[in-house]
Amino acid sequence: MSIEELEEEVEKLLEERDKVEEICDTLPQCEEDDGCETCETYAKIAELDNKIEELEDKIEELMGEEEEE
Repeated sequence: MSIEELEEEVEKLLEERDKVEEICDTLPQCEEDDGCETCETYAKIAELDNKIEELEDKIEELMGEEEEE
């Protein structure tokens, strides 16, 4: 995958994360102190965060390789 493709994928994941986060803010369990710990929506946000971080790491790796050339 090229850097541009990875960046596009990160953008899509960020948009999806924002949409899920908007839903999360409206859930009744979000009003509870430990609501996030038991929330499937919050787990989805954490999963998206992990994917975004992995892609950003790959982008950094590829950029480093290009600079070396």
